[in-house]
Amino acid sequence: MRDNQMYTIPQWITMLTEEDLNFIKHFVICSGSLKEMARIYEVTYPTVRSRLNRIIEQITSADYKKEDAYISLIKKMVLDEKLEFDAAMILIKEYRKEKNIDE
Repeated sequence: MRDNQMYTIPQWITMLTEEDLNFIKHFVICSGSLKEMARIYEVTYPTVRSRLNRIIEQITSADYKKEDAYISLIKKMVLDEKLEFDAAMILIKEYRKEKNIDE
């Protein structure tokens, strides 16, 4: 852990795809400009807005879902520096796919 600070990985992060996380990264870099995002992705403004709305829905719904014990264990291992974040994301994604758990 950095500077011996305790931190947690929010559940909503683990529920997003890598593509969604990249979208959020670009959104932040563009200072939240949907116009700029549309230019980068070469799509229309409404398309970007729709995608952002979908991601917002995923993030807000994550707060209401009970977290699985296995997923909690994976997150704890990341926090305890026993497992790398990228590996954890792969394990969680595959577990959800196997169990047919909505992301």
